[in-house]
Amino acid sequence: MRGWMLVAGIALAASAGAKPPAPPTPLFASDAPIHVTIQGPMGSLASNRAEVARPATMTVDGVAYPITLTPRGITRKMSDICDFPPLRVELTQAAPPGSLFEHQRKLKLVTHCQRSANFQQKLLLEYSAYRLYNLITPQSFRARLADIDYFDESGRPYISRTGFFLEDFSDVAKRNGMSVAHMPELISGSLLDPAGGGRFGVFEYMISNYDWSMRAGPKGTECCHNSRLLRPDAGSQLIPVPYDFDFSGLVDAPYATPPEGISINSVRQRTYRGYCAHVAQARAFAAQLSPRRAEFLGVFATIPGLDPREQARAVNYLQGFFADLDSGKMFKSCVS
Repeated sequence: MRGWMLVAGIALAASAGAKPPAPPTPLFASDAPIHVTIQGPMGSLASNRAEVARPATMTVDGVAYPITLTPRGITRKMSDICDFPPLRVELTQAAPPGSLFEHQRKLKLVTHCQRSANFQQKLLLEYSAYRLYNLITPQSFRARLADIDYFDESGRPYISRTGFFLEDFSDVAKRNGMSVAHMPELISGSLLDPAGGGRFGVFEYMISNYDWSMRAGPKGTECCHNSRLLRPDAGSQLIPVPYDFDFSGLVDAPYATPPEGISINSVRQRTYRGYCAHVAQARAFAAQLSPRRAEFLGVFATIPGLDPREQARAVNYLQGFFADLDSGKMFKSCVS
């Protein structure tokens, strides 16, 4: 079981009216990979990306869970990007007491995207980004690696690949003694906790991710894009929590391209995109990271299945972040 630290002056449940933190659910109480078997309409899921739930069965540790599988996502749901889509896994019956999936209902499953070994490495690098943010704060999504054997409806093997389950956001909130903030599509930056916003911006710079917003969601949805909002207690400012890192420079997926309006040639080129209104808090938080350099660089050696060459490349990439910390380059876009 992992340990957690408080950083950037954010207390978990110290303010009046805060909820007591809950323990993690069994599925997210450990980092050890699990073995999963999923039997269902794999060919249909691969060929028809409509967001329609399809019956299937998931088996873990000898426990069979009736589930439905639904294609999800945006870019990775597109058949010209991924051979196989990310999935939403919904348990159609309550999991047995004491089972690994007890208290779970709906989960995101990040899948292999393409069959090649290279894409397995990309998935493990994205998983490592979650682990990096877990080191930064408990106000983060936990992820659980899974070695998955997929079978079609007749029981014929379809493919075996690594994926990972992502913690439900309501459980992130409960773990931190907070609640989920459901907000409209666009919110004012004044609603954001400056320390949480600064921390978010520094982390996205660390992994060089541009595919997010702390203040806006896709049209017709609630806030925010590739982030969710925690509310510590009534009337408090909101804490943004990032997720979905496949467009980051750390992962360097072949389909990841720089967004319009940002003058970079590659997603591996870092530019600070956090809000300059939070720059004082971001600087204070960044100053806490440099003494922990070895801790962050050591994450990649702990990722099961991550190739030593990919480990070395990821370490080298993160060294660039710490070099920017040391030189002061990170926040130059916020200097008028």
